[in-house]
Amino acid sequence: MALGTDDVDVIPEVERGLGNTYIIDNKTYVSRDEVYDGYKCADRGMILPFVSEYTWPIEVRAFLYLVGLLYCFLGVAIIADIFMGAIEKITSKTRKVYLTSEKEDEPEVIEVRIWSDAVANLTLMALGSSAPEILLAIIEVIANKFEAGALGPGTIVGSAAFNLFVISAVCVLSIPNGESRRIKDIKVFAVTAVFSIVAYVWLLIILKAVSPNEVEVWEAAVTFLMFPLLVLLAWLAEKNFCGVPNKTDTSKQIELGNFQPGRWRYQPSMIIIGSSNHTVNPNSSSCCGKILKLCGLELRSESNADKFLRDRQYFRDGRLDRDGLVAFIKEVKNYPGLTDEDAAILAASKLVESQSHSRMWYRVGAVRNMTGGRKTQPQLSTKLKVRLSQYLHSVYNAMNEHPDAPTLGEVPQVKPHQNAVIDFHAASCAVMEDIGKFKVALCRSGRLDNRVSVRVETIDGTATEEQDYMPINEVITFEPEESEKFVEVEIINDNQWEPDEEFFLKISLLMSAEEREGVQLGRISIMEITILNDDEPGIVMFQKRGFLVKESIGNAVIPVVRKNGADGEITVKWRSIDKTAVSGKDYTGGEGVLTFKHTEIEQNIEIPIIDDMTPEKDEHFEIELFEPTGGAKIGQINRTAVTITNDDDFNNVLNNMMQMTNANIHAMQVHHETYVSQIKDALNVNGGDIENATAGDYVLHFLTFGWKIIFALVPPPSLLGGWLCFIISLVCIGLLTAIIGDLASIFGCLVNLDDAITAITFVALGTSLPDTFASRAAAVQEKYADNAIGNVTGSNSVNVFLGLGLPWFIASVYHYAKGTKFKVAAGTLGFSVGLFSGLCIITIALLMARRVFSVFGKTELGGPTGPKICSGIFMIMLWFIYVLVSAFQTTGYFDF
Repeated sequence: MALGTDDVDVIPEVERGLGNTYIIDNKTYVSRDEVYDGYKCADRGMILPFVSEYTWPIEVRAFLYLVGLLYCFLGVAIIADIFMGAIEKITSKTRKVYLTSEKEDEPEVIEVRIWSDAVANLTLMALGSSAPEILLAIIEVIANKFEAGALGPGTIVGSAAFNLFVISAVCVLSIPNGESRRIKDIKVFAVTAVFSIVAYVWLLIILKAVSPNEVEVWEAAVTFLMFPLLVLLAWLAEKNFCGVPNKTDTSKQIELGNFQPGRWRYQPSMIIIGSSNHTVNPNSSSCCGKILKLCGLELRSESNADKFLRDRQYFRDGRLDRDGLVAFIKEVKNYPGLTDEDAAILAASKLVESQSHSRMWYRVGAVRNMTGGRKTQPQLSTKLKVRLSQYLHSVYNAMNEHPDAPTLGEVPQVKPHQNAVIDFHAASCAVMEDIGKFKVALCRSGRLDNRVSVRVETIDGTATEEQDYMPINEVITFEPEESEKFVEVEIINDNQWEPDEEFFLKISLLMSAEEREGVQLGRISIMEITILNDDEPGIVMFQKRGFLVKESIGNAVIPVVRKNGADGEITVKWRSIDKTAVSGKDYTGGEGVLTFKHTEIEQNIEIPIIDDMTPEKDEHFEIELFEPTGGAKIGQINRTAVTITNDDDFNNVLNNMMQMTNANIHAMQVHHETYVSQIKDALNVNGGDIENATAGDYVLHFLTFGWKIIFALVPPPSLLGGWLCFIISLVCIGLLTAIIGDLASIFGCLVNLDDAITAITFVALGTSLPDTFASRAAAVQEKYADNAIGNVTGSNSVNVFLGLGLPWFIASVYHYAKGTKFKVAAGTLGFSVGLFSGLCIITIALLMARRVFSVFGKTELGGPTGPKICSGIFMIMLWFIYVLVSAFQTTGYFDF
């Protein structure tokens, strides 16, 4: 047995033997120096080394241990992915709540999650993201025979520093220019922020003040019991037991319009459908506008209209329901070339986008991106992307070739980080002829810290300057930090009837190279202004020549429009005409009168459709307009056909679409239901989605293939409600963490790094890297900052309460039972904790200042470019200060 010099000093009745041997109770012990002479750092591991490395060069050993450390970090990330899937399964349990509805015998049923968000985030989810750090501290104490070590506590404090300083900085800097993210549940954040400071201040108190260099049982117990106290107070804050109820946004569902497929032609940033001159703005909630936004293939940078659209939902609460899918299918099927499979993928994509996601979901996605695994977000196939991209660029080129429209040239490449980007707020607008003067907004995005100028001028269309509008040719100047300017446009009212006319406003750069520096045009550099004639009663006509309705629609709504004038009150009569559909049997027809008040331009005819619940062929009837009054005339489309389709075919298509959409949604779950799907994902790159796999996915899949196969044997979360997977995954994380502890300790020893320095650098970075990518993704994709930085403070608190409170409590009880003291050296750890506590207060104060002061945009993340960059750099500098100063103190440059 090997015996060290320190052991000899504390063991009584030790007799010196031959050479470097000792005799205790008639048993001979060999000196540790004799055993490990020339075998550097071989005694630092609990499990490692597995084989003798006595003859290996130290440089080779150090390199291999570093590679092994990094490789084990990947392994921990993969098993943590499965662990998170178990947590998702556990926390996703719901209960049914019954509400009153219009139907007395069919109450509305909704499902409500059992787990509180605050409780789930601070218990299972915090444990999931911090399990390696917590288990490392526990294993280290047990492996050291219930004596304190430096690696576990150092990793917890170092990880907390990286999380708060670096992750917060990354999230602040990652928000696109012109956007911002605020913490929504500020009360819960306040509780976790206070506890994150209290936790480390309390450590400093027990290490330096109450019982220096010693942790007593009551101190460890108080540290551990702060964890349930934190959870309780966060839950009370979430439930708002003390204060005004939080205002939450209600989900809204868009009613989507129907457009008949027809000939498409392009005008400046507008799409013309068929011959009815129905214009569709890409910023609007119409078909093409949503497809541009949905597929991420916009021809311009995101504007306020896009942000408004992004907040709307096709599917209420992110759930797949029949009505939402019907509306969505009608929307996307109007887009040329889309198959049912493509529509199902797009529907699944929108569903995932509509759902609220936890930090765990983003962490799982980050890990899978790092390991070439199955993605949590839907991916459009390469063929679909190419098809959509080619189509969008073809209509853009067609617009350039249109003889009546200004040429825009190639799609401009926007560089918002280098230049100020100037464009119009919208691509088109329509005004009445008697409006006089009105203002048009110019928006500035991208770079905001410079002074830039552009020229705005008018271009004739069918409307001519001096006769229909006053010409404009002026230079607009944006001062630094100024993001909006207005141009005043004047319309001439000539009191003569004429058809609707249009002209264009154009933004262009100034001529000199100096004035062009630091500025560029955005995607909407030309705006179409339509002058609506208001000097005539107008003509009345149907909007389209035909309408298609399903038998179960209830009432068919047929729009009648008034064009070329809206003066005065007019009326027009209508009547239904039987064809293959018969009034009284298939629909309720008759006659009626539509009345248009002064300036009204659209009215609807509602025809009740009779659903006889029997399969039959499609039938149709017609509606005719006649006898207008008030000076109005009947337009070209005076008769329209209404076709009633049998629901059976529609239902078959819909059911097929729902099955395909559900299959796509199921494929993107963070957890697996069966061993088969779990093993299949482990064996295949990108979870089997080879078509969308990149070269990077193949490389990462190859590097992590061994870990994936091993951990695919863990029971899937579908068994026993996820708890079996939870427990076994936790055991696997513990085993890997023990190996990581040995690797880190031996590597630090080989390169002459103290365990405390190794902990706050290599180990802290390795365990926190997945959280960094997850927080960045949450910051960019989420509407609020809660999932990005709101959980950082809570996780830092849980690390102390569980990662130090639990092992210290176990060790202190052990020593108390033996009548000894649990010694914890306050030197390096106390200094590190004290330094972090001070910098932590500064960082949280900065985040709150960003929330309050307008110079930061009154937002925690994003905001004005200059303050955003300064805040991010400042927080990263705090992390470097923490690491460097802690390292200098550990190596003895100064004492504390």
